Amino acid sequence: MTDLLHPQVQAVLNLLKEAGIPQLESMDPPQARIAYLERGPNVQPAAPEVGGIRNLEIEGKAGKLPLRIYRPENVADDATLPALVWFHGGGWVIGNLDTHDTLCRELCNASGCCIVSVDYRLAPEHRFPAAVEDAVTSVEWVFENAAQINIDPRRIAVGGDSAGGNLAAVAAIALRDSDDIRLAYQLLVYPVIDLGCDYPSHTRNGQGYVLTNELLAYFYGHYMEDESALEDWRACPIRAESLENLPPALVITAGYDPLRDEGAAYAVALAEAGNETTYVCFERQIHGFITMGKVFSDAYPAISLCAGELRRRLSGAQKA
Repeated sequence: MTDLLHPQVQAVLNLLKEAGIPQLESMDPPQARIAYLERGPNVQPAAPEVGGIRNLEIEGKAGKLPLRIYRPENVADDATLPALVWFHGGGWVIGNLDTHDTLCRELCNASGCCIVSVDYRLAPEHRFPAAVEDAVTSVEWVFENAAQINIDPRRIAVGGDSAGGNLAAVAAIALRDSDDIRLAYQLLVYPVIDLGCDYPSHTRNGQGYVLTNELLAYFYGHYMEDESALEDWRACPIRAESLENLPPALVITAGYDPLRDEGAAYAVALAEAGNETTYVCFERQIHGFITMGKVFSDAYPAISLCAGELRRRLSGAQKA
């Protein structure tokens, strides 16, 4: 299967091997967070200008919960916009508002949406379900304060990459029966769907493609207090009792990602439950590629796909 691997990906993998870059799982979480942030500029393109950025803190379950709100270029300050509440990746252990700043800017300008990026609590200092609580709280806050931040509550989506995709999927399920909240869309980019690691792609892609089985074990071990979380749909959304009546979804995976098969399985499960679901696999790519436009050209069509679907879906929601 490696003959399908994108040449750009193979070149980067070769460079990483030659350079002997330390593995994140060899570090304690604070060190890994610094390394992840510092490595970003090596693979991320220059951050584009946006129309405006606002940093604020809201009240979370355990104190202040930071948000960063992006507005696109060439839009009036008082224009009411659709919004995407975004949860960054990083295995619930690493990542923050800055590691995904460029991606949020790109999605903001390309989609015409306001992006609300959430700096949820990280493990192991705050284990499961702390991040889930922050995800739900942030979405509730956006709905409750939509008028104050010039967002149309009829046009709000959730989204995220990797662990952030997990949080977006979980938030959509958690808020499904709310009387006051009706999400318009969910954007799940190579999401973590089942922490059990029982899918064939964990064996097929678990070594050699940056996100390894060892790194997943590091993340999951810090996130979960014990294996009881494996039976909790808030950790493994595919195990929810019902997936009916959820927002339309776009699920994106990468062909050389250990998470590929669980993402595909979730797309199938969503569709079988009656939800409108689009599934796209970037077959020649690895986990994390959408943030790596400096070295992987496939990041740009992936971002364009996400932004185009947000624009189309949320414009439709406005007319409903």
